Amino acid sequence: MQYVECPDVWKRLPGQPSVFLAGGITDCPYWQNGIARLLEYTNYAILNPRRKNFPMSNPSAAEEQIIWEFQHLRKADVIAFWFCKASLQPIALFELGAWSQQKDPMVVIGVEPGYSREQDIRIQMGLLGREVVSSLDVLANKIKELERSVYVRLASKA
Repeated sequence: MQYVECPDVWKRLPGQPSVFLAGGITDCPYWQNGIARLLEYTNYAILNPRRKNFPMSNPSAAEEQIIWEFQHLRKADVIAFWFCKASLQPIALFELGAWSQQKDPMVVIGVEPGYSREQDIRIQMGLLGREVVSSLDVLANKIKELERSVYVRLASKA
């Protein structure tokens, strides 16, 4: 596993699969560390938009963050969404709406029980034929299950 955290730029190694950790940052527990640990023995590059130390005093930091996320979402082979119950996460909802309609990259979705918009996500994603899981462990297993499919896609593009 390779770990890439914003603002570091990921450069793909030949045939390397990647997963973008989409979901809550502001007012959310640091769930990204937990899922990265669960994916430790995979070949994924983990693309984590959550910085250990966000430079709040830097006025250009927000723009840099948004650009990094925009670019790395488009590089990812898998986008893993996690909605924790601690906050609404409107940007993650926006991103889910945008990416859930796409065939590529692959999208996996998890919602912590008790999240305020859980029913909405489950209904909307159900209409698209997408499964929604309820734990980080199951979300990590779904990501692991996709690793072989990602290799096949990468090989077909080479």
